[in-house]
Amino acid sequence: MSPSLIRSPRPPEAATPTPIGIATELAQRLAASANARDQAGGHAAREREWIRESGLLTLSIPTEFGGQGAAWPVVYQVIRILARADSALAHVFGFHHLQLAGITLYGSAQQQRRFLTQTVEQRLFWGNALNPLDQRTVATDDRDADGDTDNDARGYTLDGIKSFSSGSVGADWLTVSAWHAGVGGALIGVVRTGAPGVSVQADWDAFGQRQTDSGNVHFDAVALPAEQVLQAPGAAPTPQATLRSQIAQLIMANLYLGIGEGAFEAARLYTLNESKPWFASGVDAAAHDPLIQHRYGQLWLRLRPAAVLADHAAGELERLMRKRMLVTAQERGELAVAVAEAKCLAHAAGLEVSSQLFELTGARSTSAKYGFDRYWRNVRVHTLHDPVDYKIRDLGRYALDGTLPEPTAYS
Repeated sequence: MSPSLIRSPRPPEAATPTPIGIATELAQRLAASANARDQAGGHAAREREWIRESGLLTLSIPTEFGGQGAAWPVVYQVIRILARADSALAHVFGFHHLQLAGITLYGSAQQQRRFLTQTVEQRLFWGNALNPLDQRTVATDDRDADGDTDNDARGYTLDGIKSFSSGSVGADWLTVSAWHAGVGGALIGVVRTGAPGVSVQADWDAFGQRQTDSGNVHFDAVALPAEQVLQAPGAAPTPQATLRSQIAQLIMANLYLGIGEGAFEAARLYTLNESKPWFASGVDAAAHDPLIQHRYGQLWLRLRPAAVLADHAAGELERLMRKRMLVTAQERGELAVAVAEAKCLAHAAGLEVSSQLFELTGARSTSAKYGFDRYWRNVRVHTLHDPVDYKIRDLGRYALDGTLPEPTAYS
């Protein structure tokens, strides 16, 4: 029997499909072509339609807007299941829900109803153009004929470029941030991908996460009406609003963990079904070699605590999301510690398992037909999103004197 850490149980045939069951079946479909698509790169249009057709795009949307209202631990389990099979599309899926979370955290009640209801009714796919470190996209005030400015009523015009725009190719809407020089701060808004002046570039060329559609988005005099501005420039975010970075960080932790689990499962099956015992081992099957068993045990001990901490952090995030505006700065900081713990362990586990699997499976497993190298390439590229050393520093500060991480887009 496959270890429960790696394979989700299949629901009974007669049972109503659950998000976990739907994700498990979708992951199996994605796995069949994952290696070939990884080698080809580009945009996985057909597979993204599978995700749309699965109904999982509405998973995190509250039931009051027609969504499934799933708790965040369920959303993260789905991300992890998909990442075991195809971490690029799991990334796109996770970032779709990150944009929806941004609408919930930053948007007004009217904006939430409008955009979340439309997402359900029109089966919209959301992409990201919010990279906070890239300030090349600027916002200027719209002005009337007399030159008067009324930011609340007249909105803004966007110009510039956003890099690392995950999921932008093929997205229906984008969440975008733009720097406002006059106020000296950034705004957050939403724009249609097909709006005049928006140009999505399919120019992502990293050696991993090849189908995440994470290239550049160009804005040329793009109108951002006031009703599409989620947060005005210079506005101080509430503790609740700063939960967006924790949602993002925990998406990454579950991506890394899913990659590690997928690599472990691929190596396990190869060892059981393909590996030949080393001549000096004195055993009749590679899986009976005590040294192989020892190494699998070591990798298991990398994955298992990472999963426990990721699930714990997801539960804490759900608890704070339910508190809404009652979230305190202290609670938000304690969540950031829990998420950092999970992310650091998932980071290390993903890299270690995806690298060491070759020492367990041997030279023949490096054949391109298996594509086992994609696990390491994918986790290596994604773990560079933000330096893990700063997360470890934050944990060290907290362990020493109880200092909580300062809210940023990455902490």
